[in-house]
Amino acid sequence: MSDAIVDQVRRFNRIVTERVGALNDHFLGRERPLGEARLLWEIGLDGCELRVLRARLGLDSGYLSRLLRSLEAARLVKVAPVDGDQRVRVARLTAAGRRERAALDERSDELAQSLLAPLSSNQRERLVAAMHDVERLLSAASVQITAVDPEHPDAQYCLAEYVAELNCRSERGFDPSVGATALPHEVRPPAGEFFVAYLHGEAVGCGAVKHRADAPAEIKRMWIAPRARGLGLGRRLMERLEGCALAGGARVAHLETSAVLVEAIALYRSTGWVEVPAFNDEPFADHWFEKALT
Repeated sequence: MSDAIVDQVRRFNRIVTERVGALNDHFLGRERPLGEARLLWEIGLDGCELRVLRARLGLDSGYLSRLLRSLEAARLVKVAPVDGDQRVRVARLTAAGRRERAALDERSDELAQSLLAPLSSNQRERLVAAMHDVERLLSAASVQITAVDPEHPDAQYCLAEYVAELNCRSERGFDPSVGATALPHEVRPPAGEFFVAYLHGEAVGCGAVKHRADAPAEIKRMWIAPRARGLGLGRRLMERLEGCALAGGARVAHLETSAVLVEAIALYRSTGWVEVPAFNDEPFADHWFEKALT
């Protein structure tokens, strides 16, 4: 990565923090800094669990606790356990907190308008389009792909969504316990590995690898949540799965898929997978692919 690219990113960061007032202790002319204002917005009108706030904002427990104590002292927020369970705590806005959040929303709209007002119509369109691209690319950069146990709640959530989408898009009905399976013991080390993709702490994708001695590895259960599509995550996840298969000793990998998953088929073909004759009797599959791993 060149120094010029790094310098451009740093210049972009400086101008954004200056223009939005991130360095001001009275963000948007209110009585609190950006960190507290952002937390009020993220807690939202329905409240939010502390663990979700930590993941969504990338905050450590100590810093989040300090922000919440300040907001509690200002009587804007209340933190309480759910049904008496001290392990699950939720932050909720008070009536004063709701009024403050509404005021912040109004000031935020005014700030956005002030950024656009000096520009011509063409310049506004260019800036907003560029902001959209930056938002998508920064979201893509925020995704983390992590190996988890296939029976972890996040893995089970992704698998349930995967099956639900297949059954929604196909009339045949998909049963993951039939055909070319990927049962927990088959995708748990050393037999295989299961991966979950996270965006701001929320599971948005999954994929698994089945290692097979003296035979091609199998790529299984690859799925991306609709809200995370278009970020290039499918390509990144596929690279991770292929790398796992290669590290497990495979030099060739196999996967099968349904004809209804047209986006997945396009991804496979664009990343070097070659369609081959059926190599198993998976009843839900219409296409079988193979790739030499390097």
